[in-house]
Amino acid sequence: MLRLYTYFRSSAAYRVRIGLNLKGLAYESVPVHLVRGGGEHLSDAYRALNAGAMVPTLVDGDAALGQSLAILEYLDETHPAVPLLPVHPLGRARVRSLALTVACEIHPINNLRVLKYLTGTLGVGEKMKSEWYRHWVTEGLAILETRLACEPQTGRYCHGDTPTLADCFLIPQVYNAQRFHVDLAPYPAIRRIHAACANLPAFSAAHPARQPDAE
Repeated sequence: MLRLYTYFRSSAAYRVRIGLNLKGLAYESVPVHLVRGGGEHLSDAYRALNAGAMVPTLVDGDAALGQSLAILEYLDETHPAVPLLPVHPLGRARVRSLALTVACEIHPINNLRVLKYLTGTLGVGEKMKSEWYRHWVTEGLAILETRLACEPQTGRYCHGDTPTLADCFLIPQVYNAQRFHVDLAPYPAIRRIHAACANLPAFSAAHPARQPDAE
């Protein structure tokens, strides 16, 4: 059975949980707490599994895979029955570009280790930290909103009427935005897609509040 090293509030792990659920793949969930004891992901045992000391890690047999985008594409290639990427190259490129807007333009500068560096090393206060977070989230969501509202390939979901890799990335980012009290009113297309995904069991089962390590 597949084994997923995960943390309930990690948006990267959340993406992979959605993808596994969409594909109907059974997996063992192994919680890795990112805060308790200074962070269980920083232990030697976990670093031996994932040199980057990040979640998620997917173990399939003897292989341990990191990075949510690589994991989801691996699952798409090894379990293609429920595809996360469209058939046509242009559609695949669009879905990847939407996902990468989250993965490259929003998440890296707002993840836990960056926020801890801001407060712990640079001495940034909580108020300024939250302003930093909201600034970069709104910058990224504005890009996504423009594309999702204007591009004809958008359907019920980010690309057409079937969830794709792009939805796996968008929904966890919306969850994070809500946690930091980002006003989502300016993003009606995103809110519409988020509501559509919330009605799907694959997404609701992957929600942080539904995880065994949820606090």
